[in-house]
Amino acid sequence: MQNLIQELKLKMQKSIDSLIVDFNKIRTGRAHPSILDGIKVDYYGNPTQISQTANITVEEGRTLAISPWDKSLVSHIEKAILKSDLGLNPNTSGGLIRVTMPVLTEETRQEFIKQARSEAENARVAIRNIRRDANNQSKESQKSGEISEDDLRRLEDEVQKVTDKFIEVVDSELKKKEADLLEI
Repeated sequence: MQNLIQELKLKMQKSIDSLIVDFNKIRTGRAHPSILDGIKVDYYGNPTQISQTANITVEEGRTLAISPWDKSLVSHIEKAILKSDLGLNPNTSGGLIRVTMPVLTEETRQEFIKQARSEAENARVAIRNIRRDANNQSKESQKSGEISEDDLRRLEDEVQKVTDKFIEVVDSELKKKEADLLEI
């Protein structure tokens, strides 16, 4: 019984972790190196995250400075950023690439909030699916005689409590992201 709950918590935590990664890809008005996590550059024939090929620092709150370890990657990184759907324009001077985050308009803020809400709903659905699978597994255990009907009820209650906690985390993360996007 405890193994089922532990497994349930691990799977639901992975959904939360995935949500946070997805939220980090949604750009705010401030610069943060994680915004580039979804962008890959060809590094010796392998698609590699920019953060694994360069040093990324934040300058003046709204500018990212990207300093590739291999100077031959400058043009590749620049092209990868331009091709991404983040709407960023890199400026290169020597071996340093600067990416200034454009100021968000009210329209783009609302679009990003919609995107964040969609990601949060996807996480809620994933958590509910995990709950359903755990409940089905519990019912199978009860049918095979491994647990009693009372144990099944207790287990279903525990699964619901864990689910509710993780849904609260999703809602909390969404509120933080919305506040971050609305901040001027």
